[in-house]
Amino acid sequence: RLGYWHVGVPPSGPMDTLAFRLANRLVANRNDAAGLEMTLTGPTLRFACEATIALTGADFSARLNGDPLPRWQAVAVKADSLLELGSAQDSGARAYLAVAGGIDTPMYLGSRSTFILGKFGGQGRVLRSGDVLHLSDAGSVPRELRKLSESATPRYGREWEIGVLYGPHGAPDFFMPEDIEIFFSTAWKVHYNSDRTGVRLIGPKPRWARRDGGEAGLHPSNIHDNAYAVGTVDFTGDMPVILGPDGPSLGGFVCPATIVEAEIWKMGQLKAGDLVRFRRLSAVQAEGLRVQVERCVETLSSPLPDRPESVKEDAVISNKPATNGAPAVVCRADGDRYLLIEYGPNVLDLNLRFRVHALEERLRAANLPGIIDITPGIRSLHIHYDARIRREELLEALDACERRIPDLDNITVESRVVHLPLSWDDPATQLAIRKYMQSVRRDAPWCPSNIEFIRRINGLNSIDDVYRIVFGASYLVLGLGDVYLGAPVATPVDPRHRLVTTKYNPARTWTAENSVGIGGAYLCVYGMEGPGGYQFVGRTVQMWNTFHSTAEFPAGTPWLLRFFDELRFYPVSAQELLEIREGFPRGRYPLRIEPREFRLREYHAFLKSIKTEAEAFKKHQQAAFEAERERWAAAGQAEYIEPPEAVEPAAETDVPEGCSPVRSPISASVWNVSVEAGQRVEAGQKLMILEAMKTEIAVTAPRAGIVHSLACAAGALVWAGQTLLLLAEAAA
Repeated sequence: RLGYWHVGVPPSGPMDTLAFRLANRLVANRNDAAGLEMTLTGPTLRFACEATIALTGADFSARLNGDPLPRWQAVAVKADSLLELGSAQDSGARAYLAVAGGIDTPMYLGSRSTFILGKFGGQGRVLRSGDVLHLSDAGSVPRELRKLSESATPRYGREWEIGVLYGPHGAPDFFMPEDIEIFFSTAWKVHYNSDRTGVRLIGPKPRWARRDGGEAGLHPSNIHDNAYAVGTVDFTGDMPVILGPDGPSLGGFVCPATIVEAEIWKMGQLKAGDLVRFRRLSAVQAEGLRVQVERCVETLSSPLPDRPESVKEDAVISNKPATNGAPAVVCRADGDRYLLIEYGPNVLDLNLRFRVHALEERLRAANLPGIIDITPGIRSLHIHYDARIRREELLEALDACERRIPDLDNITVESRVVHLPLSWDDPATQLAIRKYMQSVRRDAPWCPSNIEFIRRINGLNSIDDVYRIVFGASYLVLGLGDVYLGAPVATPVDPRHRLVTTKYNPARTWTAENSVGIGGAYLCVYGMEGPGGYQFVGRTVQMWNTFHSTAEFPAGTPWLLRFFDELRFYPVSAQELLEIREGFPRGRYPLRIEPREFRLREYHAFLKSIKTEAEAFKKHQQAAFEAERERWAAAGQAEYIEPPEAVEPAAETDVPEGCSPVRSPISASVWNVSVEAGQRVEAGQKLMILEAMKTEIAVTAPRAGIVHSLACAAGALVWAGQTLLLLAEAAA
């Protein structure tokens, strides 16, 4: 689902792009034919008609009509056949099933891919028992049953080496040089709490080159929001996360490396407990790998590429100093399929955002082949491109566009004033805070009241002052998609309204849809339910409308806001908001939207007129910010230390005679235990449920017997191979 990154719609599609493409190729499908992705466990499928299928990816012990089903080759299936898939075996996390002709499912925004968090594409959710999948060309049979050669077959293991390009953010700007050395020399462990949005990694904490992120946030990983690449390693605080195809498009964290296109498939096979090393490559090596992988997919016989030697290439491609009133321009590598262009110093300056806009307009007007997405950030422009254009050609085009940017003082952009209802300190935001305190961090200085924290860290006299500023401000939309689906990142037009906070550390695991929060100097409206880190002030109406076209959501445009809209809030009660939210997506609650223009020259004059007041506000705010930081240090809250992960279990004691261990098939969290000591169980009976990578895995009894003893409890973290319980033989 390409072309919508700028409004926060991720591409989705397969996590393991190679296995999926090979499956489609084996049954003579187009690359974009819809198929099934299975994570850790698979379904049982009954075929109502003849079909030709190919199963690729990890070994799920698949059986067709009771017989083992070979992977990596096309297989003819008769009507009424039964395909049973078990669980992923020792290595690999995902399997893919392609059917000749493809699965027939509606297109949404140009794709059949399912985005589960957004509840659209495919079934709009994970598949359930009883779902019926129709084929685009039922009974389609390729002329030949293809088979992948041994040399072209991907190899999976529990230790991975993944090729990356260094950047976009490196040393000495953001990391210490030794941080980068450690990053590339470390064997990172895959965290059990990983999924399609991102693969969390466990490893050493960086020392960092900066004390904090300034106006972007208190943590040194914080930067002013820019767009992300799929496959980038995103340091959300001190923990790195490889962003997946369902990950966010926009965010404010540094990324020291991005997986190259030819290697990104490996991300889809990472399983909890696996070890990952990142191999630093050059752009030339990345292109060579891409060509070899394409040849493998095309021929089904050409071997996959060997591991190339590591090459040190800088994260910064070019760095042009400021000249004649124009800001400095830094071009950063972001893998081999993205570029990140940054303007000026790492500060919030609307002049930089307008320069980004001018560059974006000229690049879009150039209509270059191979450009997939152009996504603006606060002071950056992110370009996603494919093999139809070489990096050197794109850099030349960007340089030409840059030279044509006019005097920004004369720039005018279309804008609208969008009036939004806001339920102040809404019950949904209070619930999110309670959940955070219960399951993540009870002693966080922003709990139990985010609004009180905002008051304190900005040096305001009362919560009423926070209220007056939020409802009196006009917030200029600088980006969309933070976080997801048209969610705006905005900042007050008047710097005297620019409240500054730090973000949650660690982040929340749950945020109600359309919660409104402040992080750094920015306000965000969360586009959908999910994790988050901004400090809550309330909740508003939907930013995205999947199913209905209304005056606010014209046909083909399911997002509400546009760049440079100005948001103004008015108060409503929590109950009123619930009623508004019920009617708004159906066109039963019209918003007041006033077209206008935003002229930078007039804004400069306004800033000049309030300069003294704005400087005094900023000085007072900074003093309060430093005082808050000192309070944290005195209370031992300055640095959050995450509780240690489950340690590898020690060597297990001897198993009592007549007992056998039931072991965990994967590193996971114990979600539920269904049995107790002394209970009789039958073969195949569910013993407990594990949760890993947002997937529930049932552990069943391998035979009938008596539960001798439990070796874990609900909520425990367990590693692959660890004993979960002992099963004794049942009395005759």
